[in-house]
Amino acid sequence: MSTKIVVGNNGSLKVEGEFEIFDASGNKYDLGGRTRVSLCRCGHSATKPFCDTSHRAKGFVSECTAYALPPVKN
Repeated sequence: MSTKIVVGNNGSLKVEGEFEIFDASGNKYDLGGRTRVSLCRCGHSATKPFCDTSHRAKGFVSECTAYALPPVKN
């Protein structure tokens, strides 16, 4: 199964599939066998990088619509 990332309006990034998550020092998070997690976008989660739904209480607003990135320049 490939990895799927869904940008939720006014909420988290939902990651599904086979993936690994590492911190800035290269340490791997133990996901406890999960194949689906939600990552914080609002910055208020007490369990960063994972979402704890703090965005709801903080009134986080961010709606994103898919678009094409410009081609990679060689």
